[in-house]
Amino acid sequence: MTEAILLVGGKGTRLRPLTVHTPKPMVPAAGVPFLTHQLARARAAGVEHIVMATSYLAEVFEPYFGDGSGLGLRLEYVTEEEPLGTGGAIRNVASRLHAGPDDPVLIFNGDILTGLDIRALVDTHTASGADVSLHLTRVDDPRAYGLVPTDADGRVTAFLEKPQTPEEIVTDQINAGAYVFNRSVIDSIPADRPVSVERETFPGLLASGAHLQGMVDSTYWLDLGTPQAFVRGSADLVLGHAPSPAVPGRRGDRLVLDGARVAPDAKLTGGTVIGAGAEVGAGARVNGSTVLDGAVIAPGADIRDSLIGAGARVGARTVLDGAVIGDGAVIGDDNELRGGIRVWCAAHIPPGAVTFS
Repeated sequence: MTEAILLVGGKGTRLRPLTVHTPKPMVPAAGVPFLTHQLARARAAGVEHIVMATSYLAEVFEPYFGDGSGLGLRLEYVTEEEPLGTGGAIRNVASRLHAGPDDPVLIFNGDILTGLDIRALVDTHTASGADVSLHLTRVDDPRAYGLVPTDADGRVTAFLEKPQTPEEIVTDQINAGAYVFNRSVIDSIPADRPVSVERETFPGLLASGAHLQGMVDSTYWLDLGTPQAFVRGSADLVLGHAPSPAVPGRRGDRLVLDGARVAPDAKLTGGTVIGAGAEVGAGARVNGSTVLDGAVIAPGADIRDSLIGAGARVGARTVLDGAVIGDGAVIGDDNELRGGIRVWCAAHIPPGAVTFS
């Protein structure tokens, strides 16, 4: 199996302000654009040709990744003129595939960090004779997700909406956002209109008697749709909890990129990333956070589970806990920002021991 489709067209509205000028898959995680980790893992599983289905800020991807040769891949890019949904995006790139009707094509979303055994998913698909195979994962609280029950042989029996009552929770298995399609199934998706694989394609296939196989793999799975999840995912990559061959350095408590300056007594823990050209001042503490390129953390600042945008500045003795600071924003000295607060790009919060939560 040598081909894949990567869905990277979403606007990432839940990640703003990080995605105002940067598409969600290109936001840095563990020192490189998140998409780099997905591409590297696909290549390690034997994928050679990947077609990216792009839409929002589509012009950003190709200048960075080029033809993919730097990662040992052959990359192509197809841009949607209008948003087509997950199914429509898959159908829109079908002409770039070389697979025959019965050949498998890997499809994965550009915002999922996972330890999925990609090769095992493809092998499960082939061995079961399925038309489509889905990566399923188990979650402790499935109420926020659509449920995907399977029979004793792993065959999907239904696609259920988010449960509203405890009685409706018939399984803890959810769609984890990676699939293997037979090429003929891709070609059967309606062209030139929005289509959702979750709401239209999969239920329609099931109703028509198609074979949909589920493979449960819960080694590691995280939807990076929110800033808090994105920060956690980056830290997990640095700590080694989430696998990736693309982390640019040794795994451990911290990852400090080339050109960054960290004071000798600053304390970096919990999978913190300090970007190229960033500065961390004397006595500062940064735990489980991402500090992007060129940002400045002034002396005595205390940063926890936060993301500091490129070129932003956090003032002396300021406390951030679960905060997102946009590119170029300035947070003055002696402030306290907690509870998931987001500061927009280039905003300026003056000094003054102000508490926001």
